[in-house]
Amino acid sequence: MLILDSVTKIYTRGREKVHALKNLSLKINQGEYVGVVGPSGSGKSTLMNIIGILDVPSEGSIAIAGRQIKDLSASEQTELRRKTIGFVFQQFLLIPTMTALQNVMLPLYFAGAPDAEKKASELLARVGLDKRAEHLPNQLSGGEMQRTAIARALANRPSVLLADEPAGNLDSKTAQDIYGLFEEINKEGTTIIMVTHNEKLAETFPRMIHVIDGRLGNDQIK
Repeated sequence: MLILDSVTKIYTRGREKVHALKNLSLKINQGEYVGVVGPSGSGKSTLMNIIGILDVPSEGSIAIAGRQIKDLSASEQTELRRKTIGFVFQQFLLIPTMTALQNVMLPLYFAGAPDAEKKASELLARVGLDKRAEHLPNQLSGGEMQRTAIARALANRPSVLLADEPAGNLDSKTAQDIYGLFEEINKEGTTIIMVTHNEKLAETFPRMIHVIDGRLGNDQIK
């Protein structure tokens, strides 16, 4: 479960203070599938960074899996993020000199996981890329690169998957395939929080949250 309580985030740009989030409170239960929509500059990315423990609130608090982030040391925050949260971005961020298999193995290596190659192979098979494991990113299509990135995000079995416009660089057919994969992952119990500019897409999600000028707008649950 994720709980944000009266979260405000203030950035300083020169002499100017920018309120990216303003007294935002939000609760997301384990296993939910949530779309986050709003205009550019509304605070969506800042919200995702705070949920992903990549940034901390200026005011207010966030609790993940019952743990208050402000009470954790930097190393404890890193460990919680590694074990709990997976990230999928619009840019695939694959290492170009590594094969699909090696890219998925990376977080397993860093975690000291045994049988990293076996686990990475299983993850690639799960996203339908078992026959492309030895290909470099430049030998993969856009959809295949994003599937590789999703497999990598799942490597440490996160309970929460954060996705920022994961199909933004893909054609419509490939995008639908990627969204279908996210649906399958969610049905297995993983919480998914996805930022998208496509409000029609977000309307198909069980829950859609609007972020407007750093505040929580409509929160629609089907």
